[in-house]
Amino acid sequence: MNVIAPHRFHIPVMGLGFTIDTPLKVARFGISSALSIVEDELIERMREFYCKAEDLPYHPIINQDIDSRAKRITAYLNLLDELVKKQVRKLQKEDFLPETEISKYFEMLPNDAPLKARYKQMLSANGNEKKKLQDQLRTSIQAGDIDVNIMTKVDKTNYDKEGKPLPSEYTDALAALRGFANSTLHASVIFSAGMNPRLYSYCELFEDFFPKYGQLPKKKIILKVSDYRSAWIQGKFLAKKGLWVSEFRIESGLNCGGHAFATEGLLMGPILEEFKTKRHELRDELLVICNQSLRAKGLDLYQNSPPLKITAQGGLGTYGENQFLLEYYQLDSIGWGSPFLLVPEATNVDDETLQQLATAQPSDYYLSHSSPLGVPFNNFRKSSSEAQRKNRIIKNRPGSPCYKKFLSTNTEFTEKPICTASRQYQNQKIKQILSEISDLDMQQEEIRKVTEKDCLCEGLGAPALLRNHLHPAHNLKAVTICPGPNLAFFSGIHTLKEMVDHIYGRTNLLQQVTRPHVLINELKIYIKYLTKDMEENVQPVDTKKEKYWEIFRNNLKNGIAYYRDLSHTIGLDSSALLDNLEQKLEQLSCTSAVSIGSRR
Repeated sequence: MNVIAPHRFHIPVMGLGFTIDTPLKVARFGISSALSIVEDELIERMREFYCKAEDLPYHPIINQDIDSRAKRITAYLNLLDELVKKQVRKLQKEDFLPETEISKYFEMLPNDAPLKARYKQMLSANGNEKKKLQDQLRTSIQAGDIDVNIMTKVDKTNYDKEGKPLPSEYTDALAALRGFANSTLHASVIFSAGMNPRLYSYCELFEDFFPKYGQLPKKKIILKVSDYRSAWIQGKFLAKKGLWVSEFRIESGLNCGGHAFATEGLLMGPILEEFKTKRHELRDELLVICNQSLRAKGLDLYQNSPPLKITAQGGLGTYGENQFLLEYYQLDSIGWGSPFLLVPEATNVDDETLQQLATAQPSDYYLSHSSPLGVPFNNFRKSSSEAQRKNRIIKNRPGSPCYKKFLSTNTEFTEKPICTASRQYQNQKIKQILSEISDLDMQQEEIRKVTEKDCLCEGLGAPALLRNHLHPAHNLKAVTICPGPNLAFFSGIHTLKEMVDHIYGRTNLLQQVTRPHVLINELKIYIKYLTKDMEENVQPVDTKKEKYWEIFRNNLKNGIAYYRDLSHTIGLDSSALLDNLEQKLEQLSCTSAVSIGSRR
């Protein structure tokens, strides 16, 4: 049975700590959200915090336990499950008064929701009719989903006390998946940042990912994808193992928070159009493959076509954009991420950073190379982690002490992988640069590239600790925050109800702001990205890079043509801006053609 969600928006995962306890803040109001389960030490500290706050027994799960990572995740997710259910039971018992949470639940529902109409009917009813409607409303309350996110590439090998590598099931990603799979949650795991065959295959070991007795799986799989081709390849890989993808979550390549993936210039509009056109074909083909695999395994088949949701996220700012994407592309839900960083009721942002975000200028948000993963990373210039990084350089102590090692992937100087943001790596790399490069300007440029890398493991988790008055380990209090560029259009600090009302068009938090449509704004960001990439590679480049630029430009040209057709079809008022952007792209093409020709 496919239960209709109370809301058609969700709060995506943000960082390590920003949404680590968001379900406890919003799930009782029917709002779905996702938390990262990468950082098990942070998870353990949050479990301790909430056990004490709720007067529940807390039994520490120590690092020395060989499976501590998975056990910590399971214990925390079980706690979230228990506490959210407790919150809902409490809410259901409340009186329907203006300031109670049960009234807030129904007030925040979409205007066209059937339950909203019944709630309004109840408000004007009297006597037995009023009580009858109230009882119906209480039993209809549904909590939002508590989903978890695993960044598939964060999957380092772990070691025993003697320094020997542990078996593959103890790698970071597999242990995190096991922690989720063993929990009591009826929820989804979101796989992001690309395909990890070993991780995907590991799902087969847990029966909760398979249908049973005619019921849908207790644990579902969501894939965060950049385009249709990626969805088909990954969905087919999983289907061949009898694993159904319940949702494809399309995220803008550049108009999003955190790590950014430029998708060779493929834009959100054309990508969503392809999903819209091929959605039923995708579902039917994957179902055939999935049932064949289930039959071969001797497991229950899907008798009816299971739900396959298509959702999108990245850069949404207005009610009009939200409705347009939902209706025109026939989406099931929209992800609203970065704006919720300005909502203390929903996310963890420490007071200092929150004030900085609330008063930030567009220039404060930028796409950096600070991630040790080597992937562009949306950053915030005013963050305390950026100040800390620069201060360490001034003190001739570049790099960070590396305690958590989640992003340790480099073996340039060591047998065991280390992190490129670590002091150990940066010291050795700088020595190498000084010994091998004699030109002073080139030396400084290469050193700048090395020292731009910053620790994300500590910085992305610190806000959750600071917000809850918990002391960060090793006194590392600096905060890294990674909003999408769209947050530049928002300001101020808002309540949960204010932001939900903004999403549903009941208020407008951007009333005095001039802002391009989300699809056109993404196009602007892509052209800016390509321009910068070409400017930063003025030295002779290989044929592969030139081909990449050409594909990128062609995809942007096709995107502009698509948006022109779209503006004619639905009246998207953006012709003048499209003309300007197309002119910029043509100038970039001419400039690059001359530049490329001169290098040959």
